[in-house]
Amino acid sequence: FPEVSTQIKELREKSEKHAFQAEVNRMMKLIINSLYKNKEIFLRELISNASDALDKIRLLSLTDENVLASNEELTIKIKSDKEKNMLHITDTGIGMTKEELVKNLGTIAKSGTSEFLNKMTEMQDEGQSTSELIGQFGVGFYSAFLVADKVIVTSKHNNDTQHIWESDSNQFSVIEDPRGDTLGRGTTITLVLKEEASDYLELETIKNLVKKYSQFINFPIYVWASKVIKTVWDWELMNDIKPIWQRPAKEVEEDEYKAFYKTFSKVGNDSDDPLSHIHFTAEGEVTFKSILFVPNTAPRGLFDEYGSKKNDYIKLFVRRVFITDDFNDMMPKYLNFIKGVVDSDDLPLNVSRETLQQHKLLKVIRKKLVRKTLDMIKKIAEEQYNDKFWKEFGTNIKLGVIEDHSNRTRLAKLLRFQTSHSETVVSSLEQYVERMKEKQDKIYFMAGTNRKEAESSPFVERLLKKGYEVIYLTEPVDEYCIQALPEFDGKRFQNVAKEGVKFDESDKAKEKREALEKEYEPLTTWLKDKALKDKIEKAVLSQRLTESPCALVASQYGWSGNMERIMKAQAYQTGKDISTNYYASQKKTLEINPKHPLIKQMLNRVNDDAEDQTASDLAMVLFETATLRSGYQLTDTKAYGDRIERMLRLSMNIPAEDDSEDKEETADEGDDDETVSTLKL
Repeated sequence: FPEVSTQIKELREKSEKHAFQAEVNRMMKLIINSLYKNKEIFLRELISNASDALDKIRLLSLTDENVLASNEELTIKIKSDKEKNMLHITDTGIGMTKEELVKNLGTIAKSGTSEFLNKMTEMQDEGQSTSELIGQFGVGFYSAFLVADKVIVTSKHNNDTQHIWESDSNQFSVIEDPRGDTLGRGTTITLVLKEEASDYLELETIKNLVKKYSQFINFPIYVWASKVIKTVWDWELMNDIKPIWQRPAKEVEEDEYKAFYKTFSKVGNDSDDPLSHIHFTAEGEVTFKSILFVPNTAPRGLFDEYGSKKNDYIKLFVRRVFITDDFNDMMPKYLNFIKGVVDSDDLPLNVSRETLQQHKLLKVIRKKLVRKTLDMIKKIAEEQYNDKFWKEFGTNIKLGVIEDHSNRTRLAKLLRFQTSHSETVVSSLEQYVERMKEKQDKIYFMAGTNRKEAESSPFVERLLKKGYEVIYLTEPVDEYCIQALPEFDGKRFQNVAKEGVKFDESDKAKEKREALEKEYEPLTTWLKDKALKDKIEKAVLSQRLTESPCALVASQYGWSGNMERIMKAQAYQTGKDISTNYYASQKKTLEINPKHPLIKQMLNRVNDDAEDQTASDLAMVLFETATLRSGYQLTDTKAYGDRIERMLRLSMNIPAEDDSEDKEETADEGDDDETVSTLKL
């Protein structure tokens, strides 16, 4: 490392001073003023520049191996000097000539500078973070002035002698190094740190920053550190985790993926191996390499602030340099549990080191990542998928069906639901379709708060009796998910709590049904026009009921009882939605079971006397009971209770006016306690 000798001081005093290009001065002030809260990025930028210099010399060596004769080592070394308040970053890259020191560090191409300044000003006006721009426009070197009062660059190029560039951010000078060739080849950047930046001389701070931003740089990064043998100082390799995504997938062992995942995702337990992974190279408009992982368990708070909370599960690298993990657009929000890395060598210049500014580019990467992720999930073994993945991430897949129209068909194949086929094993839609009865053209489903409620619903009675399989939707998101799917494998979905459930029937069965409809027409008309007027849209004979007397059925575009409950709960939480009242007020169809004794009795009473109060009470009680059993809420529970009591009195031959005891107690309220007690006895 360079020592500041008396000879250098004399040369510095006599050297010609250069003024920075006006745009550079303005740009440095903007960088210092706008990024003062994110100073640590200076090290990332200087390491990135060092890596670029090493890439250049390595590329030259492919056609001329002699370029490495001056120094065969390709490394980056970082050393702090607390006594002199200096931090040194040395690379054995291509180095710079005197001309290049003046040109590269004192001026910038006019067009680039102008664009950078305009963009920086624009983002500041909009209150956006500007830290990404320094990488985007190749001016990362100047971030050194965030922490340094003075920057000294010593550089040796194979085609020139060693020179020293020095600046205090106001002006700069370049002199030939009087010590001659001390580097062999490459560059040392020496930062004379500001007083408040002394923490960057601490070994742990340097290590943490290298691990955070640069552990996957393609060249070894060493930090000067002591090793406890005696107390010996030596170079300690910092980025010993090799970027395995750069290697062909067939050359990477399974244990290597697991080890990388644990290091990358900061998982410490041996039991926390990833559930699955995929390693691929994408080519086309953007070329990138990636490894994606499905975690074994869902991260905590997976749905907290869903869609707005940023996560750090997908890390973006450009040429092994960490760029960002601080935005949501790399993956759709329903895949917010996927962890992985994305690394591209040829992203366009307008892609920054903090975020992707070009939306078209982001969409291309995102589209390929989603497709590969779904391929990875699809290949998880069936037993492991059902027992582990679906329990942890099933809700994410359902949300994907709702949100991701372009991948809806792929996502539908990943869905799993409880069905009447098995009490323990969930089924895919493909498996359901394979088991469908001959001539069955719809996929039947029933929604409820739990399986027991769904399978005991009156709506599934005849379906189950006839051997049809019914899907049970037991999560709040389930019904939304199915509504988002118009069909699966050519089969449309049928909510069995809504109109439209029909069965194939023979001519004889059809004649019998039509005869029953005619027989019960007085009752269905009476229910619609008199007993339940303004409460139902119509009353019809049911084809789906076998045990229950009646059920309340929604129209195809109305709310089922389950959906109404969910929507009302959301309305209470978020404020009343105008559509809530509209859908909730939609009249339902009352389906009655002509084989049930209560329905037969009600028909007889209506035929005898349309004004029969007992028939009216029975109709109302059956309607309200059907409302509850169909999953809806009663608007007047007191009236329902009163009617039940009247029906009980009637069944036990207790007259409705038989409340003499209450009358006696009321009349004697003025008597003493002893008299009241006697009456009660």
